[in-house]
Amino acid sequence: MHRHLARVAIVSALVALTAGPAVALPPPNQSISLDLIGRYETGIFDGSAAEIVAHDPETQRLFVVNAAAARIDVLDASDPTDPVALDPIDVAAFGAFANSVDVDGGVVAIAVEAQVKTDPGTVVFTDADGTVLATAIVGALPDMLTFTPDGKRVIVANEGEPNDDYSVDPEGSVSIIKLSRRAGDLAVSEVRTVNFTDFDEGAPRHRELDPDIRIFGPGASVAQDLEPEYIALSHDGRTAWVALQENNALAIIDVRTGTVSELVALGFKDHSLAGNGLDPSDDGAIAIENWPVLGMYMPDGIAAYRSRGQGYIITANEGDARDYAAYSEEARVEDLDLGPAIFSEGTADEDELGRLTVTTANGDTDGDGVFEELYAFGARSFSIWSADGTLVFDSDDDFEQITADQLPDDFNANNDENDTFDNRSDNKGPEPEGVAVGEVRGRTFAFIGLERIGGVMVYDVTNPRAPSFVQYINPRDFDGDVEAGTAGDLGPEGLTFIPAHQSPNGEPLLVVANEVSGSTAIYSVTAVGSGGGR
Repeated sequence: MHRHLARVAIVSALVALTAGPAVALPPPNQSISLDLIGRYETGIFDGSAAEIVAHDPETQRLFVVNAAAARIDVLDASDPTDPVALDPIDVAAFGAFANSVDVDGGVVAIAVEAQVKTDPGTVVFTDADGTVLATAIVGALPDMLTFTPDGKRVIVANEGEPNDDYSVDPEGSVSIIKLSRRAGDLAVSEVRTVNFTDFDEGAPRHRELDPDIRIFGPGASVAQDLEPEYIALSHDGRTAWVALQENNALAIIDVRTGTVSELVALGFKDHSLAGNGLDPSDDGAIAIENWPVLGMYMPDGIAAYRSRGQGYIITANEGDARDYAAYSEEARVEDLDLGPAIFSEGTADEDELGRLTVTTANGDTDGDGVFEELYAFGARSFSIWSADGTLVFDSDDDFEQITADQLPDDFNANNDENDTFDNRSDNKGPEPEGVAVGEVRGRTFAFIGLERIGGVMVYDVTNPRAPSFVQYINPRDFDGDVEAGTAGDLGPEGLTFIPAHQSPNGEPLLVVANEVSGSTAIYSVTAVGSGGGR
C-alpha cells in the first residue's frame, strides 16, 4: 500500500462551516478500486479524436468528441467490456470543430467552434441518433457546455480566444440556453449572454476586480481578456462556477438572473513551503524540491459536489499560457533578469531552476525589467474550494511524489512519445487536466486525469478538509509504439462518472476520453473495505 500522501492546506481565513444540518460521514475505511474493463480505439494518433465524453443512461450510449473529424463518435456501451461504434453525429455543417458534448433525456448538446474561431459559435441539439432538433448561436469559441440538473437549460463557456496576430480578440462570455420540451419536440426559447463588460475600466463594477486576476492581453479590456474554460453547476442548477483558466480566477454566476455574482482570484501556491515542492528541470533526474516559485492554479476541468450540506468545487490545476505569434508570455527562468529576492547572484543555474517555464506577465513588480517574483503555470495538483472560492485543500506535491514512486523510469514523461523521462518537468509536470466526482456507497471520490504521464488519480474527498489518496492507475504501455497504437491510453482529457443506478451493468463506471491515443477507456469502480461488495 502506498504511503498516505494527502496533506491538508487550510487558509487562515477559513471559517467553520455552519449552514445546513450536520450529516454523519460514512466510515473512512470504505474505499474503491479502478480496473480497466473496456476500450474503444479510433486509430487516430495525436489528432484530438477522443476529447470529451458524455453518457446517456436511456440508451447506454457514450458520446465522444472527435475533433479530428468534426463529429461526435457514438458508442454502444450496453456491454461496457466491449463498446461498439454506431453511426457518428457529423457537425461539420455547423463549424470547424466539436469542442464539447453533454446529454440529458435523450437530447445531445454539442458545442461547435466556428470556421473562424473568433466568430460566434453554435450549439447543436440532436437526438441520440444524430437527427438535428434545434440550434443556438452563442459566443466565440464555445469550449465547454453542460445541462442543468433539471435539463431545462444548457450553460456554455465561450472562451473567446484572440486570433494569432491579436487583431481580433472577442469577449469571453457564458451563454444560458433555455429549452422548451413538449410532446417530444425540442425548441430553444431563449439564449441569454452573460458577459463581463461591467468589470471593464470605467464600468460600474471595475472596482470589484481583484488585482490578482490576471488581465494582461495586449490592448484587451477586462471582458476581452477573461476566457471561460469550464463550468461546474451547483446541485440545484442555480449557481455556475466558471473556470477562467488564463486569468487564474473563477466567475460565480447566478443562472436564474444571468448575472455575474462575483469574480474570484484563486491566488498563488508557494512552492517554497514544505510539501509544496516541484521538479523544475528536464535534467534527467527526479528532483522534487522547494523553490522560490509561485504556482498559478489556472484550472482546466472543475467539478462540484456537496459535503455536510455545503457546496465545494474541485479544480484540476493544469495551467495554460497565452502563446500567440503577436504575444507570448512564456519564458525560461534562465532568460530573465532576476532580483536578489530570488537568488543573490541574480541568475539561475540551468541545471537547477533555469529551465523552468514561467510567465513574463507577473513578477516584475515595479516594471524595471527585473523579476522580483517567479510565477509558474499550474500547480501540479488538485484543489478543493468552498462555494465562495476560499481554498480548503490542495494536494501539494502528491502527484509528482506518487508518479515518481510508482513510475520512476517514466516520471514526468510526455504523452505523444515514449522514452521521455523527465521531459515535462520544466513545463507543467504531470498536468492534471480533467476531473470527475462520483459517490460509491455513501463516500465521494474525485478522479483526476494526468494529461502528460497519463492515468487517473483517485482521492476520497468525502471530507473536503482532509481528502485521502486512494489509487493511481495508469494503463499506458511505456514500452509500446505510440504511433502504432500499442502504447495504450495517452493524454486523458475528459472524464465522466457513471453511478451504479445509471450504469449498463449495474456497477459504477468511470469513462475516460484520451486525446492523444484517440481512445475511450471504461473502468469498473469496485468498492472495497467495510465488508467489500460494490
